[in-house]
Order: sequence, then structure tokens, then C-alpha cells
Amino acid sequence: MHAFAFSAHGGPEATAHVDVPEPVPGPGEVLIRMAAAGVNPGDIKVRSGGRQGVFAVRFPMTMGREAAGEVVAVGEGVDGWAAGDAVFGPAAAGTGAIADLVLLAADGVARRPAGVPPEQAASIPVSVGTAWDALDELDLPTGATLLVLGAGGGVGSAACAIAAGRGLTVIGVASAGKRELVEGLGAVHVLSGEGWTDRVRSLATDGAVDGVIDLVGGDVLRDAAALIRDRARIRSGAAPQLAAELGGSSVTRRRTTAVFTAIAEAVAAGAFTPVVTFAVPLARAEEAIAAVEDGHAAGNVVVVADRD
Repeated sequence: MHAFAFSAHGGPEATAHVDVPEPVPGPGEVLIRMAAAGVNPGDIKVRSGGRQGVFAVRFPMTMGREAAGEVVAVGEGVDGWAAGDAVFGPAAAGTGAIADLVLLAADGVARRPAGVPPEQAASIPVSVGTAWDALDELDLPTGATLLVLGAGGGVGSAACAIAAGRGLTVIGVASAGKRELVEGLGAVHVLSGEGWTDRVRSLATDGAVDGVIDLVGGDVLRDAAALIRDRARIRSGAAPQLAAELGGSSVTRRRTTAVFTAIAEAVAAGAFTPVVTFAVPLARAEEAIAAVEDGHAAGNVVVVADRD
């Protein structure tokens, strides 16, 4: 079968379109025919070797960590799914998602509602799910002010949309080119770069915010810590160690069927819509990886199944 994979850690040159044996689902795994697969910054870190010892890799390692498609077969001990079911979920340990056939971890597989396109469903396990979990952890009351750093990316755009839907006042920091996107999600756009903290203070009640979701890290996160009333309400997906030093934490991910089902149902009900701005077929998967690696992609980037 066709897969986009890397056979050693490295840069873009380490990746290639390859033919690999069709996978067979083991215990606790579900095999799907991929309709769409998400691409995220974490995929670049895995390829580069930045997560060795933390993230399981089996060479040749297919890129991508989330996918949507139709069930082909299930492994031992997996109940509730049958061939042809429309599902989505996280890739099984040590495997990837940008391929004709994908192994998913059964404990995170969820049904894709008819009104949710595969491209949106494939964005739920990583980016949208991170935003959902972060907001649940912050547990901000209606009317509270949330600051989102990196509001125009996959996680940031989801955080803005979900938070606005929950009745929060959302301030999203992003580049000028992402202003329309951020404002369309129900957030107030603040231009990133020099002077951004002053712009936030002018918008926030008493010059302070009630929660921070960080997707940038570094000095931007340090500066944001001076804007929040309670640093325990900092959650970072970009710099968890720094967040902890500042009094906050990383986002504890719940990659479960129950959580992903709740998110998909919210999307189907119109509570919010995952933003997908770039989709390419598997035959051009390198373009999707490059768009994410460039660091300026808006919303979610996905790879879709090749069409005959």
C-alpha cells in the first residue's frame, strides 16, 4: 500500500512515498481505509527525532497521528465496530496515519456523524482535542476572558471557536494575515509582535485575563504570564516545561472514545466548526508537511485519500 513515511530521523529529505505491506490490526487496534489524515507540528518533531524515548517509532514510520475513514477490520478484543463504519481516531502506537490503510487505537475510535466531513473529523484527535481538553481543565465561568496565543493555528482556532461557544470572551493573538479567521471564530484579534501585551491590556477588564492557552511558548508565554490573574490557569501545548515554571501546566490529553464522541457531536450540532484551510491528496502529502513545517499555516492541514 501507499504511505508517506520516514526511514530515519531527520528533515524533509528523510521522508518519501513508499510501498509498504498492508497492516494487520493487533489486539486493541482498528484498521481503517483512510479518507483524511491530520498533519500537526508534533509530527515534525517525531520525524526530526525530537521525541525519541517518548514516542514509539517503527521504521519505516508513516507520518501523521490522526485519521478518519471506514473500518476494514478489527483486532482481538475490539467490539462495537464493523466493516464499513465511518469512524475517526488516533493512530495506534508506533504507527502513522498518512497512508491508504491506517491502524487506530481502539480506545480512541469514535463514530463520525453524517454531518461531519472526514477532513474535520480527522482534525479532532490532536488539534481540536487539545483545545477541548485545555478548556475543560481551565473550567472558566461564562463571561471570563481567555487569551489564546497562536490563535490562527489548528489548536488555537479550535480554542477560539469552542471558547466563544461556551460564552467566554476570547482574545486571540495572531498575525495580521489571520485576523479575518480569528474574528470569524468569535474572538477579538490582537496583532502579534511588538506591543501585543499593551493591546491585550486595553481590551481586558482591569487589564488582566482569566485564562491562557499557549501555542507559541518562549518570551510570548513569559509575557502572557504577567497578564493573567491566576497563573495556575495557564495551559501550554508549545512549552509545557516553561508553563510549569510559570505556575501553569501542559494540557493533559484524554484520547478516549467518550471525549472524541462528545467533540464530534458538538461539531455535528453546529456548536463550532473545525477550521480546515489546506487539503492535498496522499500523492502530494509532502506539501501538507511543508505547510505545517513552515509555521504559518492557518487552521488545520489535512491529507486526503488519493482519488482514482
